[in-house]
Amino acid sequence: MRIQQLQYLEKIAETGSMNEAAKQLFISQPSLTQAIKELETEYQIQLFYRSKTGMTLTNEGREFINYTRGILDQVNLLNAKFKNTTIRKQIFSVSAQHYAFVVHAFVELVKKVGGEEYDFTLRETITENALNDVQTFKSEVGIIYLNTFNEMVLKRLINEKELEFIPLFEAQPHVFVGRNNPLTQKEKITLDDLVDYTYLSYEQGDTNSFYFSEEILSTMYHKKHIKISDRATIFNLMVGLDGYTISSGIISSELNDEKIVAIPLDVDDRMTLGYLKQKKIALSPMGQEYIELLKQHIRNYGFEIFGLTK
Repeated sequence: MRIQQLQYLEKIAETGSMNEAAKQLFISQPSLTQAIKELETEYQIQLFYRSKTGMTLTNEGREFINYTRGILDQVNLLNAKFKNTTIRKQIFSVSAQHYAFVVHAFVELVKKVGGEEYDFTLRETITENALNDVQTFKSEVGIIYLNTFNEMVLKRLINEKELEFIPLFEAQPHVFVGRNNPLTQKEKITLDDLVDYTYLSYEQGDTNSFYFSEEILSTMYHKKHIKISDRATIFNLMVGLDGYTISSGIISSELNDEKIVAIPLDVDDRMTLGYLKQKKIALSPMGQEYIELLKQHIRNYGFEIFGLTK
C-alpha cells in the first residue's frame, strides 16, 4: 500500500467518477484504475461498485476509507510539521439531532482547524438518520439523547448497527419559549402550565416512532401540535405563535438564540446526551478535536461532563 493510492481512493470517492478523479489528479485514467485494482488485490476487497452512472463505495469501501482518512490526517500533520508543502484539505462530518451546542462546537472546529481549504459537513437531521449516517460512514460522529423511555429501543439499534454511544452529560428537561411568552414569568413550568400553548416538535420522517422523538414525553396528547423540520423554523414559531418545545436547556446567544428562553420543566425525567461512533474504529484526530470542543462548550454552560469534574 502506498500513500498515493490512498489519496487516489479519496479523490474517486469524492468525485464519484474515475475519469473526473484522473483529471483532478493530473494522471491518466488507466494509471488510476490500475492503482485502485492493486489496492483491492492487496486487501482482497472490492472498494467500489462500478456502473454507467459512476463509482460508489461498497460497504467494505466505506469502512476502508474511514481508516485511510485517519492515515492521511496523520500524513498531513507530518507534512505540516516537517515539510513546506500544500496542506491537504481538511474533511469532517457530523450528524445530530437539533442542538445549539452541536453547531457552536462545529463553528469552533472550523475556526480552529479548517485552514485554507476544508470540506466539512454538519447535518441537523432526524434521529434515525443520525444513526444511519454514522453506520454508513457518511458522518464520523452522531449526537443524540437517551432517557428511560427510549434507551432500550435505541440501544438495541445502536448495537445492531455496530455503533457505540458515549454519554457526555445529563440534563434536566427544559421548556424553550420566546422571550415574550407569559411562561417566562415562571421559575419552573409544569405540564398543566403548557396545556393551552402550541407544542412544537421535530418531525422524524417515515419512521415517526415515539422512540425516535427528539422531545421527551412524546406520547402525551397535545391540543395544538406543529411538527417542524429545522431549528430556525421552530424558533420562529416559538416567537410568532407563543409555541414551545422541550430540550436540554442549552441555548447559544452567540448563535442568535437570544430571543429564546429555557425554563426548567417540573418532571421526574432526565436526558443523557452523548455521541455515536463506530464501535470498532477510533475517532480520527479531527473527530477527537470536535468532541473536545463539544465538551468545552457544554462545560461552559455549567454542565458536568461524565468522567470529569467541574
